[in-house]
Amino acid sequence: MSDPLPGMLRGKVYQCSIEVPAEAIDGNGHVNNVAYLQWMNEIALLHFEALGGPDITALLGATWVARSHRIEYLRPVLERDRLTLKTWISSLRGARSHRGYQFEAGDLQVAEGETEWVLVDIETGRPRKIPLEMCALIEPHLSSGSSSQ
Repeated sequence: MSDPLPGMLRGKVYQCSIEVPAEAIDGNGHVNNVAYLQWMNEIALLHFEALGGPDITALLGATWVARSHRIEYLRPVLERDRLTLKTWISSLRGARSHRGYQFEAGDLQVAEGETEWVLVDIETGRPRKIPLEMCALIEPHLSSGSSSQ
């Protein structure tokens, strides 16, 4: 992420701010779609770290992998725009977790997205049901959207 400001939890939503770097701009003069995907991945990791998740996944011999992404672009974003990135975990079920994202420039929402994550056993590479220890960590932070706190 381009020099993120320190992230913070606001209720059940994790957020941080960035200034759009020149390398995120495509031939059309606005942020490339790949940059959004990268930012989604990075803020998800920051949020999970803030919850203490990496310690549990390491103890369990597991890791999270992305199964699918969806991004909807609502407005163009330009170099040096200041963006607020928000993320939240919306559900846990079986081996899967769903996470939402919102991107804002000032008071305007410029994009939104979601990712389906799957918990995978590192040794076998197979999906693994989310253990109770991880559910206990994440469930208090489940949210239906960025306005929920």
